[in-house]
Amino acid sequence: MTDHSYELTVRRSFIAQHFLTVPDPGAEGDPHSHQYTVEVRFGGSELGEYGYLVDIDAVEAILDDLEGRYRDQLLNELPEFEGHNPSVERFARLFGDRVEQALTDPTPDQLQIRMWEDEVSWASHSRSLGT
Repeated sequence: MTDHSYELTVRRSFIAQHFLTVPDPGAEGDPHSHQYTVEVRFGGSELGEYGYLVDIDAVEAILDDLEGRYRDQLLNELPEFEGHNPSVERFARLFGDRVEQALTDPTPDQLQIRMWEDEVSWASHSRSLGT
């Protein structure tokens, strides 16, 4: 995202549970919790009418809704994870899908989701918007 003139990032943390569905998952095959921290980063070359890349309050409202969906949930039981291993990579992409669906501001042209499942491990997913 470094090729953009403007970037805006909003961060949120919440606890959710999952278990891995891969062969021989070890202890990760049992339900366990993570304190996920999600960083939602928008990029763009222009600012909108009011001088924003994207309205922070609008992003926070989207994150409120998403936090309400995922907080204290067992991810494996949610429809978007059905039949899939609930990896942090998949979670980052699905989170980005929902942010993009809820976003009404046409100004940003890039979205990156960075999701930590602990203090040292994170995954990200990036996409172009409005294409």
